[in-house]
Amino acid sequence: MTEEEFDAFYATAFPRLTGQLYAFTGDHGEAQDVVQEAFVRAWDKRHEFLADGAPEAWIRTVATRLAVSRWRRARRWLELVRRTPPADHTPGPGPERTALVTALRTLPEAQRMAIVLHHLCDLSIEQVASETGAPVGTVKARLSRGRTALARVLSEDPADLAGSARPSGFAAASGKGEREDDRVR
Repeated sequence: MTEEEFDAFYATAFPRLTGQLYAFTGDHGEAQDVVQEAFVRAWDKRHEFLADGAPEAWIRTVATRLAVSRWRRARRWLELVRRTPPADHTPGPGPERTALVTALRTLPEAQRMAIVLHHLCDLSIEQVASETGAPVGTVKARLSRGRTALARVLSEDPADLAGSARPSGFAAASGKGEREDDRVR
């Protein structure tokens, strides 16, 4: 079967086969998918199709088998989901993580980004510089200032953090750090 003959065969057989598989699966989208997949598999065998004499039957058989395979896979997945119940309770973040996130929120965005990328995402200073578009020296300065600010915030009483986004005494240092950070760029 030539490419032109295959195209003509596809144009006439696809709607008919889709209708037949729709009756079998009960899902029009699924029927179209399996018939299309069967035609894709038939494309490699198109030279042998005329010798077989029943290309439409071959495609219908392949499409039916594909539909059954998909149905079996879906049934196995459903059985697996039913066997493994969801966890009764998912624990929330621990107090250390909550304190760290709260402390990170007090940092200027540039320092926070540098700290997160370097210490939590394990990126090198050069990679952080590349990702943020800042020079390596600026990233080092942001990391240094950010660690200093985090140490100050995390050493304070956690009850103080709950009352304000920026603990007392930190706002002035933070404002100065932001201005210096902008000038370093």
